[in-house]
Amino acid sequence: MLTTPTADAAERSANATFDALLWALSRPGLPRQLPQAGEPALIAALVDRECHVYAGDPLLIPVVTQCGAKLVDLPQADHAFLGGLTEPELLRQLRCGSDLYPDDGATVVIRARFGTGAQVRLTGPGVNGAVDVQIGGLPDGFWARRAEMIRYPMGFDMLLLDAAQVIGLPRSTKVEVL
Repeated sequence: MLTTPTADAAERSANATFDALLWALSRPGLPRQLPQAGEPALIAALVDRECHVYAGDPLLIPVVTQCGAKLVDLPQADHAFLGGLTEPELLRQLRCGSDLYPDDGATVVIRARFGTGAQVRLTGPGVNGAVDVQIGGLPDGFWARRAEMIRYPMGFDMLLLDAAQVIGLPRSTKVEVL
């Protein structure tokens, strides 16, 4: 007799987190609620033993290694968990793919604060016209550095994390600081 596997609570949470991340990336600028706050939930949803991961916050290292991922320096990372980014120059080290393989760009997770800080206007695929959002907690020069690094289709996808909310910014999203 065949039985259907039943997901445990951790797997259901990782699936719900992954669903929220996909939704956030498909609707840039619109915050999406996560089942749990913080990077560990994102790591459980995104990372496995085939991933190369950079952890800017040392507290995330045990969580990453528990998933079986390989810890690497930033330029080799598939997933970069930058924590509370203080230096926008780190963006220069991110993988942005190539002409032949633009999908080799990294996925970057950065802590931010929604509803405070710089007012930005987002346009591009998935945005109905334009979306204005306030995003704080990022260093001066962050948006300019991102604009320099993105050469669509090459670039990196970003997930901005504020506790249990996430905003996705795919490489196709244009950001204008207002």
